[in-house]
Amino acid sequence: MKEQDELTRYRQAAAFLPLRLRKIAELLPDRDKATAEEFRLRMGRQMTVLLPDGEQTLEDEGEPIRGEEIETLCDLAAEFSRYAAVETLREGYLHVRGGFRVGLCGTAVMKDGVNTNLTDLSSAVIRIAREKPGIASEVMPAICTEGQPDSTLILSPPGGGKTTFLRDLIRCLSESGQRVALADERGEVAVMYRGVPQMDLGPRTDVLDGCPKALAVPMLLRTMNPQIIAVDEITVEEDILAMTMAANCGVRLLATIHAASVEELTRKPLYARLLETQVFRRAVCIHRTGAGRIYQVEELPC
Repeated sequence: MKEQDELTRYRQAAAFLPLRLRKIAELLPDRDKATAEEFRLRMGRQMTVLLPDGEQTLEDEGEPIRGEEIETLCDLAAEFSRYAAVETLREGYLHVRGGFRVGLCGTAVMKDGVNTNLTDLSSAVIRIAREKPGIASEVMPAICTEGQPDSTLILSPPGGGKTTFLRDLIRCLSESGQRVALADERGEVAVMYRGVPQMDLGPRTDVLDGCPKALAVPMLLRTMNPQIIAVDEITVEEDILAMTMAANCGVRLLATIHAASVEELTRKPLYARLLETQVFRRAVCIHRTGAGRIYQVEELPC
């Protein structure tokens, strides 16, 4: 993505801030706007922006964030219809037009052991979603056998760029003629907005949004006849069982995991069991270098 496009994405994300905070966001130098990852609002504190080297306060001596400003942010993100967004709001986030995502903290409204809403909002984060077209292109040959993609894990610590890489890998495979089905449980890959992906996933990609992966994977197998199924963040045993079943049906898989290396996977019981299934053949390990990334392909143990 060119620098001018990066600046545009920054300003599009800032447009969901209340006017006072939007003006403060413009104070950031362009070089930092181009790499900014999040706006963070905490009631009673100054607004910060997350940069590759950490959070930076945007206005040291300014007025702290007020509760009504976080409420206004929520209204802007929900287009003044929180009722329509209650399904994700009770999970602590909102999908926003343009591919952005707003995370929220406040007081949970509990009923029968289930959170039904958030009130008294106290913190908010706007994730500045950025597409990185082409980052998966150079890796593609290394994860293929005789021109066909192998089941592949994508590994990095939190914030390392797994979702961005997965998104571009899906796009590349879709454009190459593969039918890809995405189980987008948390809506972070496609960022669906009223049925339309806000991110480019290619012409042959089908998205099941908001459904737990253990349910979504068999649904996609039955309904969409995919050649590849992609999921974001394996976290529970049920995810592994669903993907093992899909692999036994001849479908190849793409998945992300919070881990810095293949060796780290072997030390965690859940992921050690995943490796034992031998469903996945390769791993793309993402190493962060400042604002950049290095993508290293490794064979998984047999």
